[in-house]
Parts: sequence; structure tokens; C-alpha cells
Amino acid sequence: MNSLIRISALGCLTFGLTCAAADWSFVRGPKGDGSSPEKISKTWPAGGPKVLWKVPSEAGFSCLVVSGELAANLELRNIDGASQEVVVARNADTGKELWFKTLGPVKYDGGGDSGTSTNGGGDGPRSSPTISNGHVYVTSGKLVVSSFDGKTGSLDWQHDLIKEYGGRNIQWQNAAAPLVDGDLVLVAGGGPGKSLLAFKKSNGELAWSAFDEKMTHATPTPTEILGRHQVVFFLQSGLLSIDPKTGAELWRYAFPYRVSTAASPVVAGDIVYCSAGYDVGAGACRVSKNGDTFSAAEIYRFKGNKPLANHWSTPVLHNGKLYGLFQFKEYGDGPLKCVDVATGKVEWEQKGFGPGQVILVDGHVLILSDAGELVLVKATPEAYQEVARASVLSGKCWGTPVVSGGRIYARSTKEAVCVEVPPVHASR
Repeated sequence: MNSLIRISALGCLTFGLTCAAADWSFVRGPKGDGSSPEKISKTWPAGGPKVLWKVPSEAGFSCLVVSGELAANLELRNIDGASQEVVVARNADTGKELWFKTLGPVKYDGGGDSGTSTNGGGDGPRSSPTISNGHVYVTSGKLVVSSFDGKTGSLDWQHDLIKEYGGRNIQWQNAAAPLVDGDLVLVAGGGPGKSLLAFKKSNGELAWSAFDEKMTHATPTPTEILGRHQVVFFLQSGLLSIDPKTGAELWRYAFPYRVSTAASPVVAGDIVYCSAGYDVGAGACRVSKNGDTFSAAEIYRFKGNKPLANHWSTPVLHNGKLYGLFQFKEYGDGPLKCVDVATGKVEWEQKGFGPGQVILVDGHVLILSDAGELVLVKATPEAYQEVARASVLSGKCWGTPVVSGGRIYARSTKEAVCVEVPPVHASR
């Protein structure tokens, strides 16, 4: 995976020290596991962190991905009298719109899960872009995969998975982000024999296609297990791990599907955790290797929405524990839980978050609640320990907050915001 770790000259000048800042150029972060290597302030002013910018950002749950001075996300806009899905590029320092490109007219199925206690509603794109080497890669709701030049917005290449590869979309349409792994862009959504596809990121040429699988809303997880780099897709048949260079199958774990699977798999050494809502529940398998042959065996399985359903929020891993919003349709009140990844045991839980998203940064869990609050909680199995909280957004927040260059970027169905959280030891 192209993990873009950079030294941010701007960040170092601002903080007054030598510091490393990490691009968050993929919805699941620099390593694809929802974690950031940065240090941030854990003591916030009473009114919340300093807001660097806040701009309108209408409709959808696409998160902002950030690479250098470029930030991008998907939105729903009315163009020429029609609702169109668009990719929007902004200056990451100011929020100023640099360019936008339409991905075509689209109509999303209701806001069926919008009966919440949060402010605002709306619906729209669920997928997030991926930025790599100055190019923005997008999979639209209608399964059109595109590459755009990050500076100009000009189209590099484009493929319609439904028209070209017999693709089969899903209810509520695509929500998975394209994964850039090395020189390839990996996506799901093709037809029989072409369900998983890899395109060369430079020119869009098909590198390989394989399998007869039906997609879900889950973004694939790049990882290393037992010394082998691999990508784990969460499909309607369950988990499927592949060699991203060739598309060769490495191992499978059968897992049930019902209505929607949206949380990504989480890897903890040789353990892989997965979960879904709609009474499916959670499970984990242990991957083993005999020579060059991999296999996976289930180590636990919890059926139903209690105790471990993940509707669409993917947990993060820290020291053998999962931290995440384990809930199903508990709008405004769904709990944050700490769970032992090896056993599925719940160590503690704290209500009051709803179906938002979490990431891991500086030994803490950063939560964006569905009501637009950023909450920082110590990642410890001992007890719930909240260290900071601030309300930063209005509208419904189901997207992922991201950290890049000492800043938190987040958005709702109404607006996008960037707040400053430099390390507390930084001189100004």
C-alpha cells in the first residue's frame, strides 16, 4: 500500500519543532488500520480546538482524505437540475475549493437509517476517495472507478464496472473506497469471474480480475499476516484474503451476510475480526500457515446485534483490545466499547455516541459521534477515561474523522471542518 508518510515543513514551522506528519490519504489511514502515527494535543480549550476553517459540504458520509495540501471527498450537488455525485478537491490549509468533477447523476435509496436524534438529515455518497502520488482515485456509488489529476482535476482514466465488467451493485450503492496497493488500484463490484479487479494506477490498464463474489459496503483491509502481505476483502460469502499483485486466493473465512456489511476487517497478528449489523453479529478467525498454504479457523462467533455488532463503524486495535462503536441503529446513544480481540469479551462500555466512527491516535481513541462531537478517550482496558470533548459540526455525522499535520478533519451531511490539535509540548 502506498503509505504516504511525509515531513511537513508547514507543521514544523507552526509547532516550532522537528515533527513528522502523516498523510491520511486513504479512508482507513496511512497503514489501512484506522491509526495515525502522529502526536496530538490531549488538552483542548473549553470552547474546543481552534477552528482553522469550516465550509459547506452537502450530503453524504464520504470522509475527507488528506495528502500534503490536498484534501478531497465526495458530495451530492444539484447540477443542471439533477442530483449529481461529485468529487471535490480543497486546499487542506484553508478549505478553499480547488476543483470539482461530476461522477454522474445518482439517486440514493432513502435515508432509511436517518431516524436519529442528531441535527439534520440527508443522504449521498458513502465512499471516500484515495489519494496517491498526486492523483485522486474514486469509486462512485454506481461503480465507476476514476483517476483524476490532483492539481487540475483532469481525468486520467475511468472504468464503468457495470458496463465493462458485468458489475453487480448493492442496495444503497457502493460505499467502499478504492484501495491503492503499490502500483495497483483494487476494487470489488465486477461480475462473475471479475468480482475483484486490479487496475494499474498509472494508466487504468486491467492488471487482473478474478472470482465470482458479491460485494458488500466494506472497504478492504491491506495487512501483513504471518510474514505475507495481503489484502482482506469482506464479501457476502465472508472474508477472502488475496495476494494483491496477482489476485491469487490465500485463505477464506465463511461469514453470513444480511442486508448490509459495512465495517472493514480488523487484523491483530494472526487473528482477523469482522462484524455486521442486521442480527449478523461478530466473529473472529485465526490464520495459520503450512508451508506456502494459508488457512483460517474460527475462534469465536457471537450472533445477533448484542454484544458486538458493528453497523458501519470499524473498530481500531490497540495492545490486543478493540475500541469501537459496537451498536446497531442506536442513534445518539450507541456505546463505545473496549473488547478483547482474542476472546470477544467486553471489558467496558460507555453509551452516548451513536453510529459514528473512530480512529486511533497517540494512544487514544478519537470518536466522531453521530451528533458532531469529537471525543478523545484513553485507549485502556481499565475503564472509560475521557480526556477531551468538543462539538464541531452540525448535521448527521457517519463519516470518519482523520488526523493529518496536527489537525483533525471531519464532515457531516452539512459541512466540513478542520481544527488544530498540535502536540501540547509544541512551542508557538
